[in-house]
Amino acid sequence: MTQRRLPRWSEFKPLLQVQPVTLDRTARRLRRAASVEDLREQARRRVPRAVFDYTDGGAGREVGLRRSRTAFDRVEFVPSVLRNVSSVDVSTTVLGRPAALPLVLAPTGFTRMMNHQGEPAVARAAARAGVPYALSTMGTTSPERLVAEAPDGRRWFQLYLWRDRAASTEIVRRAAGNGYEALVLTVDTPVGGLRLRDVRNGMTIPPALTARTILDGARHPSWWVNLLTTEPLEFASLNSFAGTVSDLASQVFDPSATLADVRWLRDQWSGPLIVKGLLTVDDAVAAVDAGADGVVVSNHGGRQLDQSPTPLEQLPAIAEAIGDRAEVYVDGGVMSGSDVMAAVALGARAALVGRAYLYGLMAGGEAGVDRVLEILRREMVTAMQLTGVTSVAELTKERVRLR
Repeated sequence: MTQRRLPRWSEFKPLLQVQPVTLDRTARRLRRAASVEDLREQARRRVPRAVFDYTDGGAGREVGLRRSRTAFDRVEFVPSVLRNVSSVDVSTTVLGRPAALPLVLAPTGFTRMMNHQGEPAVARAAARAGVPYALSTMGTTSPERLVAEAPDGRRWFQLYLWRDRAASTEIVRRAAGNGYEALVLTVDTPVGGLRLRDVRNGMTIPPALTARTILDGARHPSWWVNLLTTEPLEFASLNSFAGTVSDLASQVFDPSATLADVRWLRDQWSGPLIVKGLLTVDDAVAAVDAGADGVVVSNHGGRQLDQSPTPLEQLPAIAEAIGDRAEVYVDGGVMSGSDVMAAVALGARAALVGRAYLYGLMAGGEAGVDRVLEILRREMVTAMQLTGVTSVAELTKERVRLR
């Protein structure tokens, strides 16, 4: 028979774990998020459906989007035990300069739609985390304003080759004049992808007030208040545009762009040039031959050609073919620190993340982006310790395999 007694205070006291009290509801909510997926669910509840789907969705049947994610589920790390992993260094170099993580915050369009704090909030979080941030041509903050509102950190600028080459030249000039470190040329957009969620939601720029959006807005009043009481949403580099996402693509993207245009851009830009949106060895080698200092193995987050090759699976062959001629990066499906670790072990200098930080931005603004970067760092450190490595340099192909 079990004998029972009242616990002594000395036995009960260690069980009391009093958490610090905070009145900041956003801080409390973000603290409950243990993963990027948790922040994704918070984001889903905090913004209108069309806004969430614009970020979360992909092209066509979203096969490429799903494959990008499930490729990381196939990763298997090869651990070594009985190693001293009490101290782990997750820093590296990107374009020859220190980076606190092998990570770049990728260019994303229309960022102020996700949260009114927009691109400056993301850039400030990136600066605090010690990683580069790339501003998109389709950003809702101009290159000049980003410098003014987020003066610290490393800034890259992402460019689409427009039909109007004079406009391309002008935006390149502005990026150079405002101290942007690198130019990221996106080349997988001869036309815009068919994003069915956006079509079904009637996504327009800026969001239109319809019966559907008004009803959805009633469930997300704080988002609408922020939208209506801050500066009008516009593409800061295309401020004369208004219409649907597909309209924008047809007006801006140039289906006639070729490698000759990459060589032309190389002559226009004196800093590092990175070509983004490559999925084959031949295209990656050709981009480097045309003057690229880096290439991003990318399927545009599954938002362009559905059922395209999966970036993570293409990465090893491309990295081997490029060698030390240029830096190789990868994006698509990166949602955890162990994903970043896998990308590096398979040949990437760094991984680019877009959706992950946008989930944080939607969930909690600038603090939400901070939380994403904190989670990714913690997860990467833990995964490296459990694998038995203490530096990014030790993340070699022998440490990982795809099942």
